[in-house]
Amino acid sequence: MYLNKAFLYGNLTRDPELKSLPSGTKVATFGVATNRVYKDNEGNKKEQVDFHNLVVFGRQAEVVAQYLKKGRPVFVEGRIQTRSWDDQGSGQKKYRTEIVVDRFQFGPGGPPTAASSASNSANSSNAKDEQPAPPEDAIQYPDEEIKAEDIPF
Repeated sequence: MYLNKAFLYGNLTRDPELKSLPSGTKVATFGVATNRVYKDNEGNKKEQVDFHNLVVFGRQAEVVAQYLKKGRPVFVEGRIQTRSWDDQGSGQKKYRTEIVVDRFQFGPGGPPTAASSASNSANSSNAKDEQPAPPEDAIQYPDEEIKAEDIPF
């Protein structure tokens, strides 16, 4: 049995870019930075930062593009994939290794909710009587609590 699984927890290095494939499937690309702190042979504290390219498809791509922004923490689970193509300008073979996201979770702070967005904009404009309506394409989360036994996997 073979295994290709990647788990990353880090911060977005750029806003997600949402595109559509010719088939109509949505695809979002973004970057995540992770860091590792360790001690070298002399006992000095060192930090190493790695940058990862991520790609996500379908409805998850729309959610990522809607809620994730540069600097936000995110936890992703996926698989490592390397694509190759011939560069049209130079004719050289190019490679790109990326994480194809299967699942993701928002980091601390979670996704902005309609209530928090409304209160933030009301506080910033000092117009507490007016609350803007949530966007039409906003995800509607259920009001009741989700129980572990309700999850089908």
